[in-house]
Amino acid sequence: MSKTIVKTDQAPAAIGTYSQAVQAGNTVYLSGQIGLDPATMQMVDGIEAQIHRVFQNLKAVAEAAGGSLADVVKLNVFLTDLSHFARVNEIMAQYFSEPYPARAAVGVKELPRGALVEADAVMVL
Repeated sequence: MSKTIVKTDQAPAAIGTYSQAVQAGNTVYLSGQIGLDPATMQMVDGIEAQIHRVFQNLKAVAEAAGGSLADVVKLNVFLTDLSHFARVNEIMAQYFSEPYPARAAVGVKELPRGALVEADAVMVL
């Protein structure tokens, strides 16, 4: 099976040895996104802005792959403070509608660039 690398300037450039997404067949694996503004490559300020930016970045990559957030079947969310979980749910509802993707939410000690939240996804086209 061949794989296709997905890249867009509407989401932050990779800051390591990875691709923004990889498509294998009709499945697209979206790399983790943190709250980086793709234009400045700087972290947006505050948990709410970071959550929005994470979903906006995932949306941009999903669209570059020919899909949308409605095609996401699995979402993983990583938080440095699980007290922000309810806020993730509230903001996520602005980007996803029912039926929602399967999801995991995990508390972690820290994330790259001092991010407060990160999310990755699997999308089926």
